[in-house]
Amino acid sequence: MIPAKENLKSSNSGTEEIGAFAFFDFEHFLSRILRNWYWFVLMALLGYAISWVYSKYYAQRIYASNLSLSISNNTASYFTPNQSINFIWGQNSNQDGVYLKKMLLSRSHNEYLVKKLGLYVNYATTGLIKQTYLDRYDSPVFVEIDPAHLQQVNYPIKLVPKGGDRYEVILPKEDSSTSLYSYESESFSTIPNYVRPENQFIAVGQWFTSPNLRFKLVKNENPSSIRFDNIIITLSTVNEMVNNLISTISVDFDKEINTIMIITKKGYNLNGTVNFLNISVDELQKKRLIDRNTVDKNTEQYLIDNLRNIRKKLDSSGAILNNLKITEGLYNVKDRDEKTIQNIKTLEAKKADLITKINSLNNIQNSLASQNLDRMISTNAAGVEDGLFTATISELKALYAKRRELQLIYTPNSEPVREINRLINEARSSSHSSLRSYFTTYYNEIARIDHEIARSNIDLNSYPEKERRYLDAERSYNMIEATYNSLLSKQNETQIRVATSKSDITVIDPAKNLGQAPIAPDVQKTKYMIIGGLLLLPLLILGINVVIDNRIRNIKELLKATRIPLLGVIGKNPHETNLTVLEQPRSSVAEAFRGVRANLRFLHKEDGQSKIILVTSSIGSEGKTYVSMNLASVLALSGKKTILLGMDLRKPKIFGDFKIDNKYGISNYLTGEVEVQQIINQTRIPDLNVATSGPIPPNPSELLMGERNVKFLQELKNLYDFIIIDSPPVGLVADPFELMKYADASIYVVRHQYTEKHMLRMITEKYHKHEVRNLGLVYNGFEAPNSYGYGYGYGYGYGYFEEDKNYREPWLIKIRNRMRKIFGNN
Repeated sequence: MIPAKENLKSSNSGTEEIGAFAFFDFEHFLSRILRNWYWFVLMALLGYAISWVYSKYYAQRIYASNLSLSISNNTASYFTPNQSINFIWGQNSNQDGVYLKKMLLSRSHNEYLVKKLGLYVNYATTGLIKQTYLDRYDSPVFVEIDPAHLQQVNYPIKLVPKGGDRYEVILPKEDSSTSLYSYESESFSTIPNYVRPENQFIAVGQWFTSPNLRFKLVKNENPSSIRFDNIIITLSTVNEMVNNLISTISVDFDKEINTIMIITKKGYNLNGTVNFLNISVDELQKKRLIDRNTVDKNTEQYLIDNLRNIRKKLDSSGAILNNLKITEGLYNVKDRDEKTIQNIKTLEAKKADLITKINSLNNIQNSLASQNLDRMISTNAAGVEDGLFTATISELKALYAKRRELQLIYTPNSEPVREINRLINEARSSSHSSLRSYFTTYYNEIARIDHEIARSNIDLNSYPEKERRYLDAERSYNMIEATYNSLLSKQNETQIRVATSKSDITVIDPAKNLGQAPIAPDVQKTKYMIIGGLLLLPLLILGINVVIDNRIRNIKELLKATRIPLLGVIGKNPHETNLTVLEQPRSSVAEAFRGVRANLRFLHKEDGQSKIILVTSSIGSEGKTYVSMNLASVLALSGKKTILLGMDLRKPKIFGDFKIDNKYGISNYLTGEVEVQQIINQTRIPDLNVATSGPIPPNPSELLMGERNVKFLQELKNLYDFIIIDSPPVGLVADPFELMKYADASIYVVRHQYTEKHMLRMITEKYHKHEVRNLGLVYNGFEAPNSYGYGYGYGYGYGYFEEDKNYREPWLIKIRNRMRKIFGNN
């Protein structure tokens, strides 16, 4: 049923804009998803297949292994390279741990490992699709390069086993380069062009030599049990390998005990990460032990040399004292002031210790000035406990080593050399500043002691000259003896430290291959992302299609937006003829037209007078003429005398279906060429007459809006019960609005999935502004899915009526409809 006009008027006061359709039709979007379910199934299967192939053949899995160790106290007190000043100064709670962390992540330490272990040689094996990275100990052979020969890096060399200890060396057919790398100078050099070397067969221990490579194979005595069809060898530069290593190492401290460190190494091969961690820490322990022993041995030798000199002085002083005893007969001074003498003795012992420290400082300063830090003694001998100074010395050692390397590559005035010299000068200035501070402290203390001794000497001036000479000799002997004892004590400490020396790094849990699962990539997450992305693709396409598709598809939305009464819904015509009511009177479409006829009474008064019904639409091909012909037919079949007027003078259509000659028609009558009787044609239906459009005139608008057309309609009202006007579309010309003034009711045809939403705005606005009266909609060409029922009381589905049940689509129409369903073009 049609909503009452009162309800329509009251709904106009709502907040929704008249003629405004929803931007996104979710109901239609959902129906499109359901109709295209197979695309989602296909995308899900495709996504699963892609993720499976990616996981099995392309995903490079990343593994991680851990090693935990504990750190002894005073780790930073030895001159180990790689220590950074920034990581020592200001660290109080775990200075040793932070220092060791810096060492493990330092370039110097990792460069040392790369060179010593040959980590710039990378091993892999390749299958049909995927390349797998290997640990060097998994390979049956090791590659040992000739560092004196220029080598091409990032150049995959394939080794294919040929039985026994023989291998075929297969080089790439392309990518040979004349820019080769020197592992001695760590720089690139350019050589002349050369012919690509041929593949060769070599045995273990035999050198392979070419212009861009030179290496030999060394047998691995404990290779992996897995047999590899090939081994891919790729050389990297030292710098590249060091950077890669540092980026894959992380160091963390235990949350409860901050002296316990947890070192993590990531890599493409689990065995490779395990071996690197264990070897790295083992080499670090050895290196630190060597550095520690070097410092202690330098200190021990320094003390031995000083003890030898002090011994000579002590012997000389003792001889002088003995000579006084013999020649002067003095063995003791009677009534001497023991308190003052003991005080002087104590002060002179302190002074002797300070002089020893100053001598040690001079030795350290001379080592710094001569850049011979390998001869450096322990700062403990000089009483230096400054972590800043210790770190500076370590930094200087690393900088001097780096400068020696750079000087082999660059000129003295090059930027890298100037920069390393600047860093050395800064570190040296910092060390000298620390030394000056200690020198100043020691000399000030010696000055204070000398002042105290001078005051004490005043009390001894009362002694006779002979007794004073004896006391002076005794004091000199005691002072030298105190110095000798101090050095001897330090020597004993150093010797004990050398004898009991061990690494200050203790491994708690070494790295092990426990079959750890890879930490990346997240294959499960990647699978869901691939499947989700592919599922999103059809969803996105359908969503965009719904947004840009502005056609009317939803009857509820149409009525809500326009608020124009609905006269009926006409199903999709499955027949070839347009005269559905006449040719198929028992079909569902014919029944729908009868429903439209019944609802027409709501648009005009039932006063028994003749009624003019105008049928129009937005544009052509929406079924306006089809609705006009069948509405006229159903009215005539009900016993109403009806005439159908073809007033679409620009595009005549009616005559073809009724098989009427269009030689003369309404256009001829309106121009005065013929009379009314000459344009009215009889049809097969006794009560239905048709007046065709006639030839297309040059001025159709003027003819339709002329006075003769008004008189023509008045004349027809005297002859017929219903006058059905097939008018032009309102979206193209203004003629229908003029004709609507004379119509008792107007029918606006909207075609399902064809009429654009924006085309209804004009007729909707005119209707609600009361510029057009007695207007109703006919929804044409509707094809409802089986699961939907809109409840309008009209039969849409074929098979409900007898003639629909027996209907068979032509095979061309069937193919067309099937294609539309497959591609969702509905």
